Amino acid sequence: MDELNRKSPEEFKRSEKTTVIAVLENIRSAYNVGSVFRTSDAFLLEGIYLTGYTARPPHKEIKKTALGAEDTVEWQYFTNAKEAIAHLKSIGYTVYAVEQVKDSLSLEQIKFETEKKIAVVFGNEVTGVEQETIMECDGCIEIPQLGMKHSLNIATAAGVVLWEIIRTRMKENLMS
Repeated sequence: MDELNRKSPEEFKRSEKTTVIAVLENIRSAYNVGSVFRTSDAFLLEGIYLTGYTARPPHKEIKKTALGAEDTVEWQYFTNAKEAIAHLKSIGYTVYAVEQVKDSLSLEQIKFETEKKIAVVFGNEVTGVEQETIMECDGCIEIPQLGMKHSLNIATAAGVVLWEIIRTRMKENLMS
């Protein structure tokens, strides 16, 4: 592990985090929740907000896919996404839903500024982000898809969107 330059759990908790929060709305699969914890750890996200009936740690299926990230990534629970979004906006976050809707922004066209606090809402595996939740958000992000299918598993969608946010911030930091 030393050669891989991995942070210990203590080093992770002390590390400066990226001002990005993943919001999970009514995620059915605890395995998907665990995967988002692991991705959030990989990208040093500030945290995860779990809403509705989304599984919460401690949970054996989260533990199985998170591989310890459920112990390092900060998380909070809200009874619904509307509460989580209201809280996020009160502390200066711009909130995007990841959903294919009229006027959604294509992921590759958004400039995620380093200093901007961003929260991204990921919805249920079948029904997506609820319409009421979309209406509370500042905008919607759409992942470009070229094949027959026009949806991704939530864990995959989270990896794609969160990487793009982190990648563009890293690129911006290198150029400044």
